Formats: sequence, C-alpha cells, structure tokens
Amino acid sequence: MNFEEVKNERLGEKYYTIKHSSGLRILVYPKAGFHSAYTVIGTHFGSINNEFVHNGTRVKVPDGTAHYLEHKLFESEDGDAFKKYAKTGASANAYTSFDKTCYLFSSTEQFEESLEILLDLIQSPYFTPETVAKEQGIIGQEIKMYDDSPEWRVNMNLLQAMYQKHPLNIDIAGTVETIAEITPEILYECYNSFYNLNNMVLAIAGNVDPQQVLSVADRKLKENEPVQTETIFPEEPYEVGKAYVEQILPVSVPLFAFGFKDKCIQRYPTDKESLCTLIIQEAFAGSGSALYRELLDKKFINSSFYSEYNYGFGYSYFAFQGETKYPKEVSETIKEAVRELHETGISPEDFENARRCIYGRMIRGLDRPSSIASDLIDNTFMGKNFYDSFDIISDITLEDVNLQLKDHLDPENCCLSVIKAIADVT
Repeated sequence: MNFEEVKNERLGEKYYTIKHSSGLRILVYPKAGFHSAYTVIGTHFGSINNEFVHNGTRVKVPDGTAHYLEHKLFESEDGDAFKKYAKTGASANAYTSFDKTCYLFSSTEQFEESLEILLDLIQSPYFTPETVAKEQGIIGQEIKMYDDSPEWRVNMNLLQAMYQKHPLNIDIAGTVETIAEITPEILYECYNSFYNLNNMVLAIAGNVDPQQVLSVADRKLKENEPVQTETIFPEEPYEVGKAYVEQILPVSVPLFAFGFKDKCIQRYPTDKESLCTLIIQEAFAGSGSALYRELLDKKFINSSFYSEYNYGFGYSYFAFQGETKYPKEVSETIKEAVRELHETGISPEDFENARRCIYGRMIRGLDRPSSIASDLIDNTFMGKNFYDSFDIISDITLEDVNLQLKDHLDPENCCLSVIKAIADVT
C-alpha cells in the first residue's frame, strides 16, 4: 500500500494521500522547516446531522448529541486521553461544528505515540449510564456559559431568526433539557453511524513523514466495513423567519449581527461559486471597501466590525457583525449599499483588489500547518481537490463574479440580531 502524490506545479507544493485498508482516508502534507506537526481527524457529524437514515433505519437524536459524543470519546476503559497526551507533550483538543466533529493535537516530539492515542480514541467508544450521566452536568455548565456569552448569542440568535426549519437554527451543544435525553444507546447509534473509518478523514501537516504515519496506521487501525448513513434535512423556505430579534445582556457596547439568507440548495457550492462569493464579500465589505469607510466615517462601527460568508450542505448566508450603538442605522446603510451594488455591479478595480487579497490569504495559509490540515479535511468532505481553488481563482473573471452576485445579498431577505446593554433598557 503506497501513498499517491498530489502536486501543484504553479505553487511548487505537494502532499500525499491514501485510502487505507481500514477504510480511512489519510492525507499527509510535509512542510520543510517546521518543527511541529498538526494532526486532525474528522467525521462528517455535526449538530445539523440530528436526523438520519442508517442502514435503512430512520433515526432522530436529541439536539446536542454530536457535541456530547465528542466529549465522551475522550474517556475509555483504560483512562482519559488528555492524561495520555500529557505524557507525550502534545497539545490536544476537539471541537464540534454544525457539520463535523474533529479531534486534533499539535506535537514537536513523540509524534507516533500521540498519533496512537488519537487513533485509539476514535476507535474505543465507552459509554455507560454512569459516565453519560456524569457528563450532563459538565456540558450543562458549558451550555449556560454560551447562553451568557454576548458574542455567541448574537450569532445564534441571527441563525434562529434566519432559518425556520433547517437544523442550523439549533445550538451546537443543545439545551440542558435535550442533553438530559441522551443515553449510551443513542451515543452508540451515532458512533456506529458516523464514526466508521470509511466516513472519516485524517490530515497531518508540518514536520511529518508519510511513511511514519502509514506505519502507525497499519499498527492501530482496525478494518471497517462501509456503512450507509444519509442525513435528512427538512425543506427550508427561502424567506427569513424573523426580520429582527434582540436580547438584553451585560455588555458595555451593543452588538449586532446582520445577515442575508441565500436560497437553500441541497448541495455544496462548487469551488468557483464559493470563490466568486468570497470576492463579492471582500469587494463589498472588506477593510478597503467604500461601505467600510462610510460606516467608519459615520461612526456607526469600530474596529470590531467584520463580514463573513458561511455555507454548508443546504445553507449559505452573509453576515456583518460588530459593536455599535446604532444597529438599525448600520443595517439600513448596508441594505442601501446592497441595492446600489446590484444596480452597478462590482467595479473592475474592486474585483481585482478583492481577488488578489483572497489569493494572498490562501497563499499565506500554506505556511500554517493548522490551516492546511483543516482545509484538507473540509475539501475531502466536500469532494473537492485541495489545490483546485488556487488554479480556479486565477481564472475567475469580473463577469463570473457579477453573475454570481445575482444569487446573493437580497435586501428583502435579511434579518438583524442585536444584543442590547442593560443600561439601554432601564
């Protein structure tokens, strides 16, 4: 069994990939001159995968199950994985997002030992009524912490206002009530449905030798028979659920998140579509844009302001966020700028500046092993080639971007989320 070399002549870069006999897809990206290696293994199971069909059986799990399972996998019959990592000197962590769960570590020495811990971790589920019940209090405290976080709430409130049926409107960690419904049987059901090695990806970047990785994989990975798991998503209306939502929390300056909802398509955007959209975002609201300067000149925003474009299976949206004492004025200014943008399109100068800016970010990402490994995971899950976007962005035209603009930033399909300071309502 040998690695396949994937090269990009334009970049002078390469990585190695293999479909291991166990079923696991492994990608290794050696980077000369780095002293550490960044390792991440992921499964395509996140908070939005709460209803699915596994081997012909339809399953609905409590909100927050994917995040709960992430916590529980660190425990096994022979001890806690974090304690094992402490002995190798690796810095380990994990996270659950809307559409995936990833386990990771960064190491400068004892790489093989740390990789063995990681591969054992994802293959050794151990759930009992006692250990599952114990975790409810820990995660319950985490949920309450996020409920009190203004930065988290302004974003989550936006999604809950924007999406009426898609599970993107559900908190990743669930609620105290929903996690109380989680049982060992539910966790095993989800583990067997999504943690099959055929559905997972291991990516490593930095100071790493592909043959060293393969040696550990051959020792530790157990062969998995493929399983069929398909997530069920409800049909999401085009329209936002609410145009405005607010919450009162102890903040010194109010926060806002203003979002434009796209049409919900049951697929991932192509590389060209997503790159065109990123160019639109940068040209319209980047730090060099006319909109950014206008908002600053009017003192509607400060340096906390930023924009983002988020997408996944069945959802995509633009969001503009930051601190402001004038959230409604900010949203109206953005809406007016959107209307003008649709009339005039993006100018050649703004297009070229935005394209160069995004390409520069992509190139800088090749000097960050953590960015490389994470992007390898994401691209593999979406069925994309890691290097394709570097070639595609060079060929994108102004006409491509202005055509793509028609599918985004509908000024009649947006919503505003605001976190107000207590002083503002007393």
